[in-house]
Amino acid sequence: MGKIARIMSGSALADLVKIGVLAPLTGPTASDGEEFVKGVELAVKEANANGGVAGYTFEVVTADVVDHSAANVSSAVERLLSTDDIHIILTGYASLSLFEVELMAEANMPYIPAGPSPQFAAIVSKDPGAYDCCWSFTADFKGYETDVTPTIEALAEAGHFELTDRTVAIISSDNPYSKTISEGMKVAFEESGWTITTDELVPFGPVSDWRSILARVRENEPEVVINTDYIPSNAALFTNQFRENPTNSVVFLQYAPLVPEFVELTKENSNGVLYNAIGATLDVPKHPRGQEVAAAYRAEYGNSSGTYGTSLYEMATIYFEALEEVGDPTDHTAIGQAIGRTKRPVVSGFLEFDPETHVARQGNDNVPVTFFQIQDGKGVMIGPEKFKTGDFRRPDWMTQ
Repeated sequence: MGKIARIMSGSALADLVKIGVLAPLTGPTASDGEEFVKGVELAVKEANANGGVAGYTFEVVTADVVDHSAANVSSAVERLLSTDDIHIILTGYASLSLFEVELMAEANMPYIPAGPSPQFAAIVSKDPGAYDCCWSFTADFKGYETDVTPTIEALAEAGHFELTDRTVAIISSDNPYSKTISEGMKVAFEESGWTITTDELVPFGPVSDWRSILARVRENEPEVVINTDYIPSNAALFTNQFRENPTNSVVFLQYAPLVPEFVELTKENSNGVLYNAIGATLDVPKHPRGQEVAAAYRAEYGNSSGTYGTSLYEMATIYFEALEEVGDPTDHTAIGQAIGRTKRPVVSGFLEFDPETHVARQGNDNVPVTFFQIQDGKGVMIGPEKFKTGDFRRPDWMTQ
């Protein structure tokens, strides 16, 4: 990677380490990409203000993955790998297949993504020792597939609404993240005795109109409507068009409502929508680390972070701790192994990695599956009980 650059820090020379960030700076998920960069920049600003880490100060270098296509991700990765003095690469998500993990391993570049963990685990589990460079900040995704069904059933049992025929419409986008989750959900609902009334898969990318799909949903009115398309603008359009002629259904959306852009686009139309997250910031009194980082982000940028601003901040601090332990940023093997030994509270729970998959462990004592409902324009955490900040409200479009 070349010699470490020297820069002036006050009256003394300090060594400079560059932190690479893969991010969609343009394209349909640019709002997420902006958060990736802001999170790392805040961590770097704080570290540099405190005199750096182990004698090093830091600079952020970004590369645009645009639409997450293989060509654009490969180009962005190559740009960062060929940049002198980059000794760690971070991202919320670059490709949805995580193929770039292979490129990082070939280059022995420490890499922390927060993309789809099933795809990450499938690569690493073949030979964990060959991937000591790479660790998934996102926890095991299994809860995305299994936990929606019992959560909705529990809300019904609590009297919030009735389930008479246990029917669900499931709509997904044809990408590894959305499709894997929706396929897992189908299994979970069917095993619990539900009937899938609508099963739709749309091409990945911007959607201009959901009305034809919503018309098919209304033909056999379901008790639950699910859309796992994670792009905020797509999910917002779906919500707005659903509200034009709503069915008497619980509406669950995957990920998109976590992005502030979603509520900006839907306004009051999204009040009542359910969503969940594995890795959401636990900005609650029972989790001081989540509150601390969320408050720092708000103070710096004047608005709250979605999932990724605080997560990328945390990834950078994990790297700083590894560097403090190892001392030499060019010893990528030792840095990667030190990252893998991390065991501490982070914004999303308690972080420790599974040594067989290099994926963060999921569970209420590690990184929980958190459930939210949008109420009065804000996401209110309604589960798990350990962290909840409010209770479910029946959406105004639903009857008794």
